[in-house]
Amino acid sequence: MTRVVIADDQDLVRAGFRLILELAGIEVVAEASDGREALEAARSLQPDVVLMDVRMPVMDGIEATRRIAQAGLPSRVLMLTTFDLDEYVVEALRAGAGGFVLKDIDRERLVEAVRTVAAGDALFAPSVLRRLVESYVQRPQASADPRLDALSEREREVLVAIGEGRSNAEIAEQFVIAPATVKSHVRAILAKLRLRDRVQAVVFAYETGLVIAGRAGQPTLGQCGHDDER
Repeated sequence: MTRVVIADDQDLVRAGFRLILELAGIEVVAEASDGREALEAARSLQPDVVLMDVRMPVMDGIEATRRIAQAGLPSRVLMLTTFDLDEYVVEALRAGAGGFVLKDIDRERLVEAVRTVAAGDALFAPSVLRRLVESYVQRPQASADPRLDALSEREREVLVAIGEGRSNAEIAEQFVIAPATVKSHVRAILAKLRLRDRVQAVVFAYETGLVIAGRAGQPTLGQCGHDDER
């Protein structure tokens, strides 16, 4: 059973999410009203997912997410917010968030989002990912990161596909290789680039200019990685 900590400074929001998740068979092991409580719960209970609000007192959700990642905890963080602003998206992803959805998400998609992130996949609300891509359209592309030199030609191609929002199944079809081979490439890419997960690989692909937002042929992005990335 998927185990979740809900972190939000509003009692009614936490109660609503708890009801939705528990009715779907997901265990809510704790609630937190600020980022520090969320961090403590992640350390002591090590849930599969921390459903984390961005704006909270004492410690905000982005800082709590950063500390969870730095501590090497197994918990994945699914960020929740009423704001789909660029700075929140980019900061949350760099901090180590495994997904980013808006608070007005419907109950079925919330349950799906929690299960998707718990399985190790990356998930974004379409409007959030669109803003992320648009933010890179407006920025000058950074110079290539020297870590890219460690990648094989095929690994670089797979990284581009990840940055374009393609799932493992789509990547396997694109390069006519087995899904298991794709998973091996993804693991190698994350290890060589010293990235925590697929989400950071997407950000890395844009930051280095390996993927150019809005280029011809790029698929419409909504959910990044609907199958098991590893």
